[in-house]
Amino acid sequence: MAKSVLIADDEPNIILSLRFIMEQAGYDVRVARDGIDALNQCEEQAPDLVLLDVMMPNKTGYDVCETMRANPAFDNTRIIMVTAKGRDAEREKGLAMGADEYVTKPFSTRDVMSQVRTLLEAPRQP
Repeated sequence: MAKSVLIADDEPNIILSLRFIMEQAGYDVRVARDGIDALNQCEEQAPDLVLLDVMMPNKTGYDVCETMRANPAFDNTRIIMVTAKGRDAEREKGLAMGADEYVTKPFSTRDVMSQVRTLLEAPRQP
């Protein structure tokens, strides 16, 4: 069974490129366009990995990450924060909230794909 990836982002071009490379790699891909939709989709079916934009409508990526990490149902879900906020403090905040990785926009799709593969192959350490 294919691993599932939820892309949570409000930028159509980012969604398009990430969805394309994830589907080409054989992942089952779903899309959420805001933080509330992301959480609702996770509740319906926990994804193996979430590509989570920080700046989204309704709930930020930080809020989504914090909510997911507080729920044991998502203990095995990997989270990669994807954001234009590249300062060290922002990265540290994302990782402190429970993100497994932090990618700064603009990003290389090859690098993102490499991180996705690495995270999905290794068991999550709480």
